[in-house]
Amino acid sequence: MFDLIVIIRVPESTDIAPVADALSRMRPLCLAEDGCVSWEAYHSHEEPGRFVLVERWASRAHWEAHDAGDAIQKIYIPELMPRIEREVHPSMRVPSKHEAVTG
Repeated sequence: MFDLIVIIRVPESTDIAPVADALSRMRPLCLAEDGCVSWEAYHSHEEPGRFVLVERWASRAHWEAHDAGDAIQKIYIPELMPRIEREVHPSMRVPSKHEAVTG
């Protein structure tokens, strides 16, 4: 599995609604992609200009192939990138104490 956390900041308050709409439209496209296990977008109650994407892909190669898909090419790049600042964090879940740590 390949997990990804993307923290998005929307500097201009007028861009918050269009960013939320674009993320909503991206979800079904991402979920339909080969290797997408889950894809969720969260909008902060405390900071309206903050969104967090939590993605799980079958492999890093699947996530990298995602760059060529419609969600990225038709929505993320043209609609979101001009409006946001982002941090991309390939991540792994911290196992609970009783789980074995695997690679």
